[in-house]
Parts: sequence; structure tokens; C-alpha cells
Amino acid sequence: MREIVLDTETTGLDPASGHRVVEIACIELINRIPSGRHYQTYVNPERDMPEEAFRVHGLSQDFLSQFPLFADVADDFLTFIEDGALVIHNAEFDLKFLNAELALIDRPRLDGFEVVDTVALARRKFPGAPVSLDALCRRFAIDNSDRDLHGALLDARLLADVYLELMGGRQPGLGLAAEVGEKAEGGRVERPIRAPRSHEATAEEQAAHAAFVGTMDDPIWKK
Repeated sequence: MREIVLDTETTGLDPASGHRVVEIACIELINRIPSGRHYQTYVNPERDMPEEAFRVHGLSQDFLSQFPLFADVADDFLTFIEDGALVIHNAEFDLKFLNAELALIDRPRLDGFEVVDTVALARRKFPGAPVSLDALCRRFAIDNSDRDLHGALLDARLLADVYLELMGGRQPGLGLAAEVGEKAEGGRVERPIRAPRSHEATAEEQAAHAAFVGTMDDPIWKK
């Protein structure tokens, strides 16, 4: 099972108002275990950076101007996420922006992808509790002390840890598979073979028993 934990940073809240994507990051999970593969890129938004957005992620217009346009990174991004389910915190926001960027270069939307929204997942699991990424990191004791500013790659890594906890933790099987051993061909479980234990009484045990019987008056088994 291949899943892609995805996060973006943007110039604002709504692509319909002309706001653009400025960073994309993805973490690959295989069977809910980080594979070590990730994708990250900054994107030149071809516009100014509003002060409110700069305060969130610290990415300036001058800094982003040295990076490629979305059209230049789209193929690499789409190749990385293909055949994977997308795990996104508040998926509607990120998908809205990514689909808007794809529309600008006449590329198909991401409608065909399976999407797991961790905000919805957290609300079902903890009704009424805060479900921001910071709140979930606190709940699961995930270290987010480096998160002074939002960054897509850091947030994707934190979200990967949060998602694994929401799905039951890093070892949802409680390690039982390791205790019983690996399954052999045909589904039979291989267990270590133990040498048979001797049940014969030792000489010391026989002597102790005889001494005990000797203390008894007229035991029935001597008749």
C-alpha cells in the first residue's frame, strides 16, 4: 500500500483571488512505514508575497524568484504521487490550490486520487478536541519544536507521524507477528522446536519422597 503525505505553502487562502502555490512537499509511506523517499520543491509564484503569508512561512518574493515555475515541476510532482493515496491535513485547501495550478497549464485535476483528510480523521477519533497539526503533535507527544514557521516538508514529516498515530500507532499489530515468527510457505507459522522436558523424578526427589512416606503411620499403599 503506497500513500503520499502531502503539504503545500501558498501566497494566500484562495486561488480564485490570484493566490499561488510556493512550496510542495511529499513523504512516501509504504504499508504505513516511511520509505525514506520524499519530494520537495519551492515554486516561483510569479507574483508578490503578501505580508500575512510571509509571516506564516517566511518565503519572500526575492527568495522564490530563483526557483522554477509550477509548469516546470508539474511532471516530477505528478510522477512522484502517481499510484498513491494522498494523505493531507485539511485536504480541501491543498487540493484546491493544486488543481488551480494544474488548470493554469491545462493538466487534469487530481480527482482520480484516493484522499485521506487527517482533519476529518482526527475529528472522528477525538470529537470536540482541537485538530490542528500542532494540537495533534501535542496529543501524540510528537516533537514539533522546530516549527517556528510553517514549511511544507517539515509539516509533511510531522503529519506523517500524526497520521500513523491516528491509524493506531507505528506498530498497530502490537508486535505479535514478531513473537510468533514469520509465516512459512502455505501460511503455516514456523515456531522454534523445543527439546522435550524430562518428567522423571531425580534421585534427590525420590529420596525426599521416601523420607516423607516414612513419617506416615500405616500408609494404605503399603498394605
